[in-house]
Amino acid sequence: MPSSSRIEKLCIDKGMKMTGQRRVIARVLSEAKDHPDVEEVYRRAIKIDKRISIATVYRTVRLFEEADILERHEFGDGRARYEEATESHHDHLIDIKSGEVVEFQNKDIEALQERIALEHGFKLVGHRLELYGIRQGPKK
Repeated sequence: MPSSSRIEKLCIDKGMKMTGQRRVIARVLSEAKDHPDVEEVYRRAIKIDKRISIATVYRTVRLFEEADILERHEFGDGRARYEEATESHHDHLIDIKSGEVVEFQNKDIEALQERIALEHGFKLVGHRLELYGIRQGPKK
């Protein structure tokens, strides 16, 4: 039996019952290098266990989201997409033609957001930055 995925370990730590199908879905999400929607999670999961239904994937993803194990994103393409919730902050750059999502961190942007909040009398406690564009050349 394969070792537990990061998401499965988080679920166990939160006291969730882990069925075989939940373990498969947790593994698919842990291994994702992109931000899959539920339909893509389902396509990947049935390659591992053909008995998993789309309804099970929807319920499980919602359960993981409610437990703060997954983050839900709406990148303007009409699909909710998911990634593992992490302590480290990052922002997203979305290619509106291909749907590719690039994660990035930039200390200058973070400092600017803090400064803007202070200028308006706010203490910044969180934010989400999504930049939308069209790739102009090769990946850097």
